[in-house]
Amino acid sequence: MEIIKRPSQEAFTAAFTKDAVLDASVASAPIVGAVAIRALFEATRTMYEQIAFVHETRTGERTHLEWEGRFAGREIAGTTILARNADGAIESIRLYHRPYEQVISFSVELARRLAGKVDPQIFPDR
Repeated sequence: MEIIKRPSQEAFTAAFTKDAVLDASVASAPIVGAVAIRALFEATRTMYEQIAFVHETRTGERTHLEWEGRFAGREIAGTTILARNADGAIESIRLYHRPYEQVISFSVELARRLAGKVDPQIFPDR
């Protein structure tokens, strides 16, 4: 959470490798680079009516976070997996949402909010 709250793009980018990748169940293609990853998190931050991290596990260079929340008046939950390199910089994020109906709804809204900010191939025509 601390990284997401960093006030500047430079401070946010410092937490990532140059070619960091975010794979998400709500996107059809990887989101590459800290600028695009930040745009996604900025958009999603305002989409949740509530969100809470309910469990965290760290093993070596990976952190697994389980979270629960509400989006569009319905429950949504998922898992975020962060992988760090030997220097501690984040090189990959895997972000999974559930249930299926919420994955689709969230993806459609996220695509709308990110239009013009990320590669349109990430969210093909719905």
